[in-house]
Amino acid sequence: MTVVAVVGAGVMGVDVAATAAHYGYDVILKDVDPGVLSEAPAIMRRNVRSYRMVSPELQEWNAADIVGRITFTDTYEGFGQADWVIENVTEDWEVKSAVYKELSGVCSAEAFFAVNTSCISITKLAALMPRPERVIGMHFMNPVPLKEAVETVRGFHTSEETIAASESLLRSMNKTAILVNDFPGFVANRLSHLFMNEAAFLVQDRVAEPAQIDAIFKQGYGHRMGPLETADLIGLDTVVRSLEVLYQNYQDPKFRCCPLLRQMVDAGLYGRKSGRGFNMY
Repeated sequence: MTVVAVVGAGVMGVDVAATAAHYGYDVILKDVDPGVLSEAPAIMRRNVRSYRMVSPELQEWNAADIVGRITFTDTYEGFGQADWVIENVTEDWEVKSAVYKELSGVCSAEAFFAVNTSCISITKLAALMPRPERVIGMHFMNPVPLKEAVETVRGFHTSEETIAASESLLRSMNKTAILVNDFPGFVANRLSHLFMNEAAFLVQDRVAEPAQIDAIFKQGYGHRMGPLETADLIGLDTVVRSLEVLYQNYQDPKFRCCPLLRQMVDAGLYGRKSGRGFNMY
């Protein structure tokens, strides 16, 4: 039986763990915050109820079975048996690099590592590992159970074996891997963060209200969600950190973070997870 270890029990980590558990994997979900871990099962149950309501394809998901397949822990116990480690910690180089240094000391030499990051270089993180060829980017879209595509990212050292293994893992979870090359932000976030950032500027400049901006994207362009709804779902704090990474790497003013976004994060308005962002929840 394949064991999937998931690091980080935030918005993405909880959904990735639940998805892997639903498709029959034994899952270890690790977070440094015991409070976050204690809340994770209830969040999973609530999420499953919501996903079942909006997607006929997820009617077979059973929250009790999913939670029952997951071990919740604040240590690396059991990681030595993991075939895959999927890392979902905050979009911060210091935090992520510390995690990979820890993982290199507790995981099997045969383990594969999936970096679920928005913008940080896969090559740079893989360089911290004794076998960088077994590291690949695996950028899940949010919300994970409702999104078929996963942007996989080939780092400088990523082997063909790792690419094939990642495609097999994702296929077993009813996902389609779309392989791109490693450059900060890859494809998805170099595009999406420009939309979200410019939409925030439109609100700041009082050109339009958030609902109007999102309506244009949904009714005009046919998107399922508008850029500000998407930012609220991801977390405005995460969006700001990702824009900072993009700006630092490219030194391009098009990635300059909207001051309104920073002000909202400073005020604790993170989006869905705080109950208020560009919309109320």
